[in-house]
Amino acid sequence: MTSVPLSPEEFRETTTRIADNVRRVIDGKDHAIRSALVVLLAEGHLLLEDVPGVGKTALARALAASIDADVRRIQFTPDLLPGDVTGVSVFNPAVREFEFSPGAVFAHIVIADEINRSSPKTQSALLEAMEERQVSVDGRTHALPRPFLVVATQNPLEMDGTYALPEAQVDRFMMRLSLGYPDADAEALMLRQRDAGNPLDALEPVVSPQGVARMIAFARGVHVSPAIEQYAVALARATRTHPGLVLGASPRATLQLVRAAKAWAALRGRDYVVPDDLAHLARPVLAHRLIPARAPAGRRASDAAREIVDEVLGSVPVPIADR
Repeated sequence: MTSVPLSPEEFRETTTRIADNVRRVIDGKDHAIRSALVVLLAEGHLLLEDVPGVGKTALARALAASIDADVRRIQFTPDLLPGDVTGVSVFNPAVREFEFSPGAVFAHIVIADEINRSSPKTQSALLEAMEERQVSVDGRTHALPRPFLVVATQNPLEMDGTYALPEAQVDRFMMRLSLGYPDADAEALMLRQRDAGNPLDALEPVVSPQGVARMIAFARGVHVSPAIEQYAVALARATRTHPGLVLGASPRATLQLVRAAKAWAALRGRDYVVPDDLAHLARPVLAHRLIPARAPAGRRASDAAREIVDEVLGSVPVPIADR
């Protein structure tokens, strides 16, 4: 992290340049782009879940290409091993010692493509890295680069050849987003753009890792009043007592909701969080962590979870926040 503070004008200019860069690849998905920026600035991790071919990997790669940092992509497959992700100790006969060979997770941005196509054992290899930003192999701890962001994509669990992510791993993702199909104009524009070449190949970085660190520090400095903190806690606690859930939001979810709200407020040009920031982010931050008792016939559990988040937002009193 750098000690040189970032001005609001520099923050706004840099975030705008990143968003514009990503829009050159992903058109018509401004909400998803801004949400990905929030996750980056709040030091979280992003899970993109949708059917194949709607731009999940393209969004992750465009965000990575916008940062002049180490970027690695891991294609998760059934035969991928945990050591491929974290690294392994390899015997060096020249010095007669084991030396650590870093895995693909050692990068500023890690794209975990189709993460739910690998076994639970391999999926869990990311747990320590995502939470502690370090990897432990053979009793030794190896720090990961900072900033560190995992952008994972997954296909819906109803598709063949997929494994559900364990609750402990899902809880480590700050947000889960679904891109959905593009509208007609955006899809037609994609046809014209891709006919001339892949726009990803033309993207140039607009910020360095040091610049991202300054942006993170700026977002972290956004003020959160005690009333807003209590509101975030009340939202999380309401999910834990909701009769329609067997698992509510964890304390980690409360922490990440507030961190995401600070980054969102900074992107909106404010140096303080308001209740609407929490309400705006409640669905993508909380819903994927909830386990409904049962989903109505013909409905997915994720849809039921989002509806319960809406119920909680409607039942918890909104504070009048002061600065």
